[in-house]
Amino acid sequence: MSDICSVCGLPKDLCICKTIAKEQAKIIVRVTKRRYGKAVTLVSGVTSSAEAKELAKTLKQALACGGTVRDKTVELQGDQRSKLKEALLKAGYSEDSIDIR
Repeated sequence: MSDICSVCGLPKDLCICKTIAKEQAKIIVRVTKRRYGKAVTLVSGVTSSAEAKELAKTLKQALACGGTVRDKTVELQGDQRSKLKEALLKAGYSEDSIDIR
């Protein structure tokens, strides 16, 4: 018998908690300047650090750039705003919840 999810009450193989969390998350994308004038794209609004690590891996592969996770915020090297919305939509986030500044 499969395990039961403590949040939604469904079996683990049918659990929809991650999908619901992605739809309800408010993702904020902004760009800051770091040392020597380098641009860094910050993606915040992810609910858990495990989800942030998974999202960082997906975005780094999709955008062909480096990056890291700090305090549930994904940091990507360079100004990635032009391609980031499409990559977030492919990752399962809704278009209404993505705010690019």
